[in-house]
Amino acid sequence: MIVSKTDVVIIGGGVIGTSIFYHLAKNKIDVILLEKNSIASGTSGACEGVIFLQTKKPGIHLEMALKSAEIYKNLEKELNYDIEYVSSGAMVIIQDEMQREIMAGIVYEQNKNGLNVKLLNAKEARNMEPALSDKITGAAFCSDDARVNPILLAYGFVDAANRYKNARHFTHTNVVGISKKNQTVEEVFTDKGSIKTNIVINAAGIYAPQIGSMVNIDIPIKPRRGQILVTEGIPNIIKKTICTSKYISCKYDSGGDDNNAGVTVEPTSNDNYLIGATREFVGFNTKVTHKGVQSIARNLISLIPEFKNISIIRCFAGLRPYTADGLPILGMFEGINGFIMATGHEGDGVALAPITGKIISELIINGKSSLKLDSFNLSRFVANNNQDFLSKA
Repeated sequence: MIVSKTDVVIIGGGVIGTSIFYHLAKNKIDVILLEKNSIASGTSGACEGVIFLQTKKPGIHLEMALKSAEIYKNLEKELNYDIEYVSSGAMVIIQDEMQREIMAGIVYEQNKNGLNVKLLNAKEARNMEPALSDKITGAAFCSDDARVNPILLAYGFVDAANRYKNARHFTHTNVVGISKKNQTVEEVFTDKGSIKTNIVINAAGIYAPQIGSMVNIDIPIKPRRGQILVTEGIPNIIKKTICTSKYISCKYDSGGDDNNAGVTVEPTSNDNYLIGATREFVGFNTKVTHKGVQSIARNLISLIPEFKNISIIRCFAGLRPYTADGLPILGMFEGINGFIMATGHEGDGVALAPITGKIISELIINGKSSLKLDSFNLSRFVANNNQDFLSKA
């Protein structure tokens, strides 16, 4: 039987929703987390686990990532849960002189904004990772970049939250409606009963627009497919997470389906490698395609030739919640009291999960957060004309 009343209802059991769940629970807020399938069964269960800082735009986006990285340093101990956190740094590989000029500017701006990034020449990059192709031009290296297991992260947040009596979570529970009175959230309806509450947090990722429609809000999020390959377990081909500079630029490109989106290579604790990824607008289609796999493999071998003789044991695809400016949607919605957004992180959900949980909990407890959320507010899509947007609230 579902609980009939609580202070806060969180919709979505990925790394964002579960982080908020934990941060509210430890602050003694009565909170319920609802997930229509199982924990980390959506985007968080079908992605890489890179905590990339150097892929963030200088400014509030990078500031948020830096604060999240600080939380990560002690998070495993705080949760008392193995999340496979490894801080070994990461490299953005530069493959031609034009890219090098662009990356030099980015590295300069990032250092100016508090991130420790070094620009390496080709020799220095290959000294750090000898398996890299001799055709690369250089790399940017950030020692503070890290990685984590996203599935374990989500379960770690839930496990830690459940130690508090004020927190409960319900999986395989579908939200079917939200009622409001005088433009204030009043009740959440599920297929297992209703819950009276004055605060709903929309952390539903790619399904955030469906939740928004229940209170007549248009939310400009689209699913963006990323196909990923998993190799057999072979240690020490590379030790650090690697991505190409093109992979970063494609993140902010809304130009259409892109199978040729650069490449990322992430070592895991089991000596497998996660190789990604495409960035495709194909609706909710999670099928792996021959074209996508071929493109990833081709980009991989050109970057690290040694992978030519390594077997791929599995392929899968996940859907990222994409926004037009590459930033998440966070904070209160002014038209409806008690309706809070925490979604649209696209490929940054893992990196930003801890800080997102912290600032959203602050917003609920204190009425304001320690980070200014103006840049992340849903209203920016009206002001910037990123797409047709109309609140019917």
